[in-house]
Amino acid sequence: MGIWYEGNLNKEENRHEENGVTFFVRGVRVVNGVRYERYAVKTHFIERGEDYVEVVRRYLSPLCQPGDVVTVSEKVISMCQNNTVEMKDVRVGFWAKFLSKFATHNHNGIGMDEPYKLQLAINMRGLPLILWASLCGAVCRVFGKRGVFYEIVGQDVAGIDGFYSHSAFETYHTLAVLNPKDPDKVCADIEKDTGIACILVDANDIDVEILGRAPSLVGRSEEELSDLIRDNPAGQDDELTPFVIVRDIGDREAMPYVPVEAIEGPADGK
Repeated sequence: MGIWYEGNLNKEENRHEENGVTFFVRGVRVVNGVRYERYAVKTHFIERGEDYVEVVRRYLSPLCQPGDVVTVSEKVISMCQNNTVEMKDVRVGFWAKFLSKFATHNHNGIGMDEPYKLQLAINMRGLPLILWASLCGAVCRVFGKRGVFYEIVGQDVAGIDGFYSHSAFETYHTLAVLNPKDPDKVCADIEKDTGIACILVDANDIDVEILGRAPSLVGRSEEELSDLIRDNPAGQDDELTPFVIVRDIGDREAMPYVPVEAIEGPADGK
């Protein structure tokens, strides 16, 4: 079951600044008996074509300590790689218009009920596979099993993000961001050039997907790494906090933290 919040997670009471970088305390999470404190780092809106190593160096090097793990939003890396598709370049056909009418509405972003996103999936994976996945998904939903469509079409389609007219950022109204290229290499490059151990994640208020990890983190399980941010401390609104520093604080006292109150369902009430 997902956890939803009303609006932005960046409460002023949790705001701090250190070495010229702003971050927000996101509270303590216990994973495998270890107490981890999380700090969501605020950045500028990262545009297409920026150097992700330099962005990491600018915002994380002044804050990170040895042993920290940093989670990096996949969207930021894809923007830096310019791995995107503009809406004007997607020509919506009959099947995308037709199948989108039967797709499940997604409260955590735009799903395949958006014809442009579905057409992009068709362009990427081919119409026969999308038709087969749609049929299997519809049949399985009757029996209470969800997510079959994405299991069949794969992570590349599942990772399409954008074409979202309600996004807090106008750029994403007409832009789709694809999964980052070579995510393990991205993490390796960051660790080599900055010394920062990071994981590349696709996270929302429902689930966390680990796309890549630094070489020093290969020995840690995907479940453990996902649990560090299972509550999605990066946020789902206009926080501009694509980096989350996760720090083992042992028995030390945690920083003061005022949590955002969760609501029972999606903020739009649907």
